[in-house]
Amino acid sequence: MKVLYTAEVTATGDGRSGHVTSSDKLIDVDVAPPAELGGAGGATNPEQLFAAGYSACFHSALRRVAKQSGADVTGSQVTARVGIGAIGEGRFGLTAALDVALPAVPRDQGEELVRKAHQVCPYSNATRDNIEVTVTLVDSAEVAQ
Repeated sequence: MKVLYTAEVTATGDGRSGHVTSSDKLIDVDVAPPAELGGAGGATNPEQLFAAGYSACFHSALRRVAKQSGADVTGSQVTARVGIGAIGEGRFGLTAALDVALPAVPRDQGEELVRKAHQVCPYSNATRDNIEVTVTLVDSAEVAQ
């Protein structure tokens, strides 16, 4: 693979209770475990950052395949949910779920665009056969705001 861009982010502090900073300083935030994991919350966490990246990346892939097919993706949205849980003694894993809304596209065409985007998206390619990922075409009203 010919690398076109490399993101660089450094974590400091106490892991999940620390700070992350990108080399260009566009990301410069504290991280903290959410209350659901016994933390205090009040800051972003690795799962939220992963969900942000996956939703943006998948949306970009979706718009790309839609443009190639001439589909109108006005009002499109991708909502990502990333879960974390135990997968064995002292081991943890992730799950990901993507809800895709394509209000201006007929359902059958939307399903094809979602399938194609899932093949193109770098996050989908990185997670394929590594974590459970579900991708669902939903009605626009079902997508979380």
